Amino acid sequence: MGEILVGTASWTDKTLLASGWYPPEARTAEDRLRFYASRFPLVEVDATYYAPPAERTALQWRDRTPERFTFNVKAFSLLTGHPTRVASLYSDLRGRVSARASVYAKDVADEVVEEVWERFLGALRPLYEAGKLGALLFQFPPWFTAGERSRAYVLRVKERCAPVRVCVEFRNETWLAPGEREATLEFLRRNDVAYVGVDMPQGHRSSVPPVLEATSDLAVVRFHGHSDKWDSNSVYDKFAYLYSEDELRSWAVRIRELAGRAKTTHVVFNNCCADHSQRNAERMARLLA
Repeated sequence: MGEILVGTASWTDKTLLASGWYPPEARTAEDRLRFYASRFPLVEVDATYYAPPAERTALQWRDRTPERFTFNVKAFSLLTGHPTRVASLYSDLRGRVSARASVYAKDVADEVVEEVWERFLGALRPLYEAGKLGALLFQFPPWFTAGERSRAYVLRVKERCAPVRVCVEFRNETWLAPGEREATLEFLRRNDVAYVGVDMPQGHRSSVPPVLEATSDLAVVRFHGHSDKWDSNSVYDKFAYLYSEDELRSWAVRIRELAGRAKTTHVVFNNCCADHSQRNAERMARLLA
């Protein structure tokens, strides 16, 4: 069985800070990251989806964590096909896009998109050079359907990010429909792209089934919970779910089986409401130990 790293998708959420999970002496951002890294070997940075990081921030992450700590970083929304707030772009690039509140990559000049790519990847170079950048997570939107055009973009993403590894999460059921599932997994396997298996509420536009598969030497599993308010505009309603002991034990069996087919498996709890993800991740780590 390969190595299994368990962590969460946040360490700075305001409801986590209010939950009491951090000790009273962890008052600063540095204190909190150091404490988190003493409890988990892996964290997923989701803030980079909403705004690209600065290199100085990556340097701080590097310097505040142990040598073998791993960061997975969520790709900036402009690079995944999501709408992107113009205010979140680099300040010197904002004047080169339309005056709307938000834009898609197709609305932006190619040279501006390329500049975003270069700066986004460049800012993360300190983590990569320190061996702490596990993978870039590309979570594609519900309208990113299976097809040649989408597969071509996945390959462009992989090539653009190299040598940094990427992993892909789909949010459209066409990728994993009965007649398409094996073709999707074989495409990823053939091109050495890590697939992200997810546990999430079913019956929604963005729902995909909880398929686990290793299509590279890295396998990734993300837990989003099963909130009955998945369509809520509030992220705290959307992710307000605490996995039960029975659920965690059942998933632990599946994760062990998955880890037998990969060199490394990343398990990320994204049910980020209060300390739910930390509690579930700590228990899952014990079950897998």
